[in-house]
Amino acid sequence: MGLRGLFCLCLVSLLALQAVPAQGSPTGSPKGIKNRQPVDTSVDGVVIRSLKVNCKVTSRFAHYVITSQVVNSANEAKEVAFDVEIPRTAFISDFAITADENTFVGDIKDKVTAWKQYRKAAISGENAGLVRASGRTMEQFAIHITVGPRSKATFRLTYEEVLRRRFMQYDIIIKVKPKQLVQHFEIDVDIFEPQGISKLDAQASFLSKEQAAQLIKKSFSGKKGHVLFRPTVGQQQSCPSCSTTLLKGDFKVTYDVNRDKLCDLLVTNNHFAHFFAPQNLTKLNKNVVFVIDISSSMEGQKLKQTKEALLKILGDMRPGDYFNLVLFGSAVVSWRDSLVQATAANLDAAQNFVRRFSLAGSTNMNDGLLQGIEILNKAQGSLPELSNHASILIMLTDGEPTEGVTDRSQILKNVRKAIQGRFPLYNLGFGHNLDLNFLEVMSLENNGRAQRIYEDHDATQQLQGFYDQVANPLLTDVELLYPQDTVSALTQHHHKQYYEGSEIMVAGRIADHKLSSFKGDVRAYREGQEFKTTCLVDEEEMKKLLQERGHILENHVERLWAYLTIQELLDKRMKLKGEEKANVSAKALKMSMDYQFVTPLTSMTIRGMADQDGHEPIIDKPLEDSPPLEMLGPRKTFVLAASQPSPTRPSSNTPHLPNKVTYVDTDPHFIIHVPQKKDALCFNINEEPGVVLNLVQDPDTGFSVNGQLIGKEARSPGQHEATYFGRLGIANPATGFQLEVTPQNITLNPGSGGPVFSWRDQASLRQDEVVVTINRKRNLVVSVEDRGTFEVVLHRVWKGSAVHQDFLGFYVLDSHRMSARTHGLLGQFFHPFDYQVSDLHPGTDPTKTDATMVVKNRRLTVTRGLQKDYSKDPRHGTEVTCWFIHNNGDGLIDGIHTDYIVPDIF
Repeated sequence: MGLRGLFCLCLVSLLALQAVPAQGSPTGSPKGIKNRQPVDTSVDGVVIRSLKVNCKVTSRFAHYVITSQVVNSANEAKEVAFDVEIPRTAFISDFAITADENTFVGDIKDKVTAWKQYRKAAISGENAGLVRASGRTMEQFAIHITVGPRSKATFRLTYEEVLRRRFMQYDIIIKVKPKQLVQHFEIDVDIFEPQGISKLDAQASFLSKEQAAQLIKKSFSGKKGHVLFRPTVGQQQSCPSCSTTLLKGDFKVTYDVNRDKLCDLLVTNNHFAHFFAPQNLTKLNKNVVFVIDISSSMEGQKLKQTKEALLKILGDMRPGDYFNLVLFGSAVVSWRDSLVQATAANLDAAQNFVRRFSLAGSTNMNDGLLQGIEILNKAQGSLPELSNHASILIMLTDGEPTEGVTDRSQILKNVRKAIQGRFPLYNLGFGHNLDLNFLEVMSLENNGRAQRIYEDHDATQQLQGFYDQVANPLLTDVELLYPQDTVSALTQHHHKQYYEGSEIMVAGRIADHKLSSFKGDVRAYREGQEFKTTCLVDEEEMKKLLQERGHILENHVERLWAYLTIQELLDKRMKLKGEEKANVSAKALKMSMDYQFVTPLTSMTIRGMADQDGHEPIIDKPLEDSPPLEMLGPRKTFVLAASQPSPTRPSSNTPHLPNKVTYVDTDPHFIIHVPQKKDALCFNINEEPGVVLNLVQDPDTGFSVNGQLIGKEARSPGQHEATYFGRLGIANPATGFQLEVTPQNITLNPGSGGPVFSWRDQASLRQDEVVVTINRKRNLVVSVEDRGTFEVVLHRVWKGSAVHQDFLGFYVLDSHRMSARTHGLLGQFFHPFDYQVSDLHPGTDPTKTDATMVVKNRRLTVTRGLQKDYSKDPRHGTEVTCWFIHNNGDGLIDGIHTDYIVPDIF
């Protein structure tokens, strides 16, 4: 079965938005859409016989199954696609294809195990079941297969998510885009909520209100709700004589549940879910400080939209609120020295200030945040009338710290120390030229969250929409508590604030034989007064629920707990380093495997399916911080796809990965890993800036890597000045591939005007048998099929660094398939060699050990020393012990070092 793509037959995507509630379930053909004569639904001989989306929701846990059957009625094989979008918050849990009487089933395994297969699939140049970012909230899943003549294929994708309550409702949206008429099209949404459903609505953007009222069947009663959309082929036609479809847009289902009780506790099969969303509480007054980036990069539309949003937000302030504005560019400016009340006069003055302020230089994020925090801390500590308000800090930035304190770890430390858990910090990142992970960690460490604001026509509405979610706090310091000996594996149960229209959700496991003593207590504060309530388990009600929903209820509550736990572990590991991070990652990986979720730590391979080269397709979860990129150039020769994780090495978050590689970095130090010795050799090459050195050369294929040195051009006579690699050329002549890498840009095929990328991009480039993965601001990985895998590490100048220019490091991750004749300063060590070390004794430097080494039939004096591996931490590096060979590697390398000087990087 070939995995090659020609055209897309069907696309279904799901995301979360809003709709206006309504009731009713009329049937029949809508006015203006008559039953028409049968039409030909095939495109190029291919028919979509059925496309069905089934969604079952049980207590906020949503389980989706998308099934599509495609029939090739032609007398020749046809290439078809299953192309689906799902929410970024969802986890894929199953996938299967049945074609030509063969069934291929997805198999979830840890990402490390799947990587080798993934790399092969990626290098093959095919679009084999890859998942990538798509738009603001979606991920695109696409797989292309060949269906034989007069044959059919059935695709089935399962994914799951927890529905979050926003603006007083839960949202399910199905983006419908089949691209051709479907013989049997159906969306079926089945909702079961033990609290009882209070409202249910469904609309479609591609139908008029009259059409929607007649074509969409919706009903709810008690605990159950149902939505069904099943248009006939005639009702799908965009016009009576058209063979095109009108099904293109969003299908929206929204609902909410009864809030008769302050909280609801659901217990099944030793797992519980606790929902807390009290109604009819008066809104708390708030203290809010807006910290706004006014650096020069905010000019133009971003500044205009930011001002529009601030003016609208200020206009919505309540009289009891207190607020202030802090602007940071190169310097920091506060509108007022302290919080002021939201009186009409103060709001008018603040709006005038917003209209007038202009941009000012660089990005002093650290001082801007600390100024905003100080204003809130001062108000809470010195003004009794404000101490019981809900304090909130909101920062908006479009870049990264470039002025004042720029070290991210120091900024995180400063912000934590200043806030000390007193109030939440919400970070809004405007655009893609920023480190969203950094903003997320900062928010998570301070009881908030981060969100990207997309540079688009609706950025003003995005900013306003985020603020609206936190504009109305009802409670502060909310804790959901359980008897200590009754629960284990509890999800987050402390929240700094509870906001109107949202919901706090906690899940966990109940210890054996502890159900009788299990309960949930809620404690919070309102204007300095304690708020308390207790939720008890109604065992008789639980039995009735099990009779009504059966195994689905038990399964969904447990999977809800697993989903929340994994999400929280993934968030937690963002804030950790070293062994703590590895331990948390291991827990998240185990749960992902136990519950068969495709998460950032797992991948799904499709067992038994392969392309013509024997490569299995792989399903991975893309990174949220990776924007979607467009395809460049002809499909067969060059494909640009976004958000794929590195196909050959894991991110620094992945545990248990040894980093014993051969590489060259810094001044330049060459480190040769010798696995059979469990040791390393090292040497330096001292040459002038501008010199190009051959690092890898495979004469059998022509593959080569060359690097050009940079440094101070003026050097004192006889004195060594540091040099570094400032330009790398990687070439594969067999396919015409060339890649030029500098600390500023990555250029594909520079000789023929190929595309240029910056280190701010996140992308995966494929040209024939070569894959290049750019991991923004960190590294890039080059994989050459049946040859090797290499990494280029970016070193940026940072404050306090002894190096005064950006440079590159080059690391060999996999070389065992390179030919035996591979040479170069690094390449000559790709295949096993031996050496012996003896006569260890103090050297001329008494702090270091000298020894005698016999290598390549030569006897050398070597010195034990330390170098650094910067592949995981480009700033600080990890120490590597090695035997240092003096005089430019003389005696270790073949010939002398000048033999490796070449005229150009290509």
